[in-house]
Parts: sequence; C-alpha cells; structure tokens
Amino acid sequence: MTSNNPAGLTEWVSAPFEARARALARCSDVSASRDHEIRAWVTISPQPHIDEGSLLSIPFGAKDIIETRGLPTEYGSALYSGRIGTEDADIVADLKSRGAVLFGKTQTTAFAYTTPAPTRNPHDPGHTPGGSSSGSAAAVAAGMVPLALGTQTKGSVLRPASYCGITGFKPTFGLFSMRGILPFAKSLDTLGFFTESARDMRALWGALDRERDAADVSVCGAPAGPLPVEPPMARAFEQTVVKIQQAGVSIRHVDIAGMLASLAEAAHIVMCYEGARFHQRRYEEHGSKLLDLADLVRFGLQIHDSVYDEARRHIDVCRQRVAELYESTPVILVPAATGRAPAGLASTGDPAMNAPWTALGTPAISIPMPVTSGLPLGLQLTAAHDRDAMLLRAAERISSLLSAS
Repeated sequence: MTSNNPAGLTEWVSAPFEARARALARCSDVSASRDHEIRAWVTISPQPHIDEGSLLSIPFGAKDIIETRGLPTEYGSALYSGRIGTEDADIVADLKSRGAVLFGKTQTTAFAYTTPAPTRNPHDPGHTPGGSSSGSAAAVAAGMVPLALGTQTKGSVLRPASYCGITGFKPTFGLFSMRGILPFAKSLDTLGFFTESARDMRALWGALDRERDAADVSVCGAPAGPLPVEPPMARAFEQTVVKIQQAGVSIRHVDIAGMLASLAEAAHIVMCYEGARFHQRRYEEHGSKLLDLADLVRFGLQIHDSVYDEARRHIDVCRQRVAELYESTPVILVPAATGRAPAGLASTGDPAMNAPWTALGTPAISIPMPVTSGLPLGLQLTAAHDRDAMLLRAAERISSLLSAS
C-alpha cells in the first residue's frame, strides 16, 4: 500500500484493516482528482458493506449494464437516463458477500455495443480506452479502484485491458452467473474482471474461492504465420515470444491464423443474429434513437436461420480442433488487440484478436507487454475450457518473466 498507485489488489488483501480504510479513502481522492478528465464513472457512490470476508473493504466498479440495487443502471444510453436498479446482479451480490465495497458504476458503450462512452484512455486522453467495458478498464488503469467488472461478447474486456495497460480476464464461458446483466448475445456473453496485474487477478481468483493450485506451464503455442495486426503490435508480440522462450518456456508454433479469421467472422454472425433478436422490441420502441444498435438490429434480423446455424456449426468444429491443440500446447499466445488504442473516441477498436476465443468459450487473459514508448500493448494468453486456474498461474509467471527481462 506504499506505491503511488493505491489500487494493487494483492497488497490490499494482505493489508491490515486500518490500511484498507485509508486506501479506500485514497481511491476516492484519486477518482475526484482524475475523473473530470478520464470520465470513467457514471456515478461514484460507495455502498454499505459487511465487515468481514476475503475481499473486506476492497472497492470495485461495476459496468453500467450490470444491475445494482439503488444505483443507476442506464445501459450507457441517454434513453435510460435516471433508471435505478432494484436488485443486485449475482456477481455484485457475491462480491458484497465477501466484504467488497461497490464503489460506483462505470461507463459503457451504449447497450455494450459500439456507440462510444465518454471515457478517455488514462495513458493519453486523446485516445480511446476501448470498449465496451470502457469505464471499468480506465478506472483500474488510473488507480481509482483495484477491481472492476466488465463483460465480453467479442472483445470488450481483453481489448480495453490491452489499450489501458492492465490485466483483463475472461473466464470460461458459463463459469459465472450472468443473472442481472443485460444480455446481448447469450451464447457469447461472458463476465470479465479487470485488475492492475496478473498477480492481482490470481489473488482475486483465490478470494472468490476458485481453484488456485495448478502446475506451471512449460510449453506455449504461438501462431506459425502472420496475424492481421499493426506493425508495432506484430514487433512487440514477436519480441515478447522470444523473451518468454529465452526465459525457459518452450514455444511451439501452431497453424491457427486462418482459423482465427474464420472464427471472428462466425462470432460476428452469431452476435448480430442473437443481438438483433434480443433488442428487437427495444428497436420497435426507439428506432434510430438506438444509434449503432439500430443498425445492428436491422442487419441482424436479415440473417437467415441457416446462416446462423452454419456459423454455430463452424464454431463447434473449431472448438474441437483447438481442444486438440491444447493437449500439446496448454497455453496459446496471441496479441490482445490489433494494435495500440486508436486516437479519438469515434471507435473503440477492433475485436478481431479476441472474438475467436469468446466464440470458443475458452478462458483468456490480457497482460501488458514490455514497451519502451507509446501506448500500452497487451499479450493474450488462452487455455482449454475450465483450465482457468492454470491459465492464471501461467499469466502471473509470464508477467514476472517479462518484468525481469
């Protein structure tokens, strides 16, 4: 609790009660001093909490599509301004039951789609923090809270984590309840978490009573051919893989570039088909006032059932193929985004590097890569279904190796 950033979750968990209380006050101070520029929050309103539990006094932010009793849940849309939640989503209730403090609601793109939130990247306010979990990523990156909740339907946790230089984790699909979270595409929607570091994420996993004991990974896979990423990301990824190999981790090249591209296309079809049908009534009520979401509904309703079914079948075929790859390469490494955070707020970035893993339902985590200049770049680690604990251990180890190199 002595660093300039008061928000490291690992130190928070091990700190005495009095220090936690002081750090909670510092989070309020940091938020007050920085949020006028970053605009990570819809509202800051620390809620009452119980005085016991594995996350005692640890503040967290909840994305504005996650229901919170007594606080705004406005879906990032002016159409729902003033809407107040009547109950807590299951994940919010779970964190509260462990002593965590709901600190406030974080900004999201409208309905967790593409209409940008007002949030800025803490590393350079002239750039996007990514989306749709914009405010959650920015709040953790700025040291406002040690933990924030997001969701991912294509790349809405891993990409913002990459852009903001923090750790974002998308667990195995279905591992956490989505009750109380606004759906988009139910076969893709996944809860996610943001922390400052991989070490913090692993500490959170233990605090949630999830498995932490897992063997070290000695072999990682990396794509055999080029990926559709920008040159700075391609160079950083290549250099990072070399550093990991030099640190003693065996690297095996896997031929997945073509499969990732086809999976990204299939994920887009599934998202548009399911999202259009979930939001159809909302569109009938509000029409073009839904902005980008209105375009999605119009497009998605034109997707024939057979096209959707074929996309789902393709994902299933790829899921089997990737499961076989994980047998010999338990962790597969890929870039966490196509490049650095784009300038301006008009776009939240390209989810092409994340959507395949969301479609497959595999756990995936983004950790910062070492960069000497410019905005952050993230390394994405992925693993087989239900190997979340192993993946978190690998992420912590690789993060440590990269920091030492």
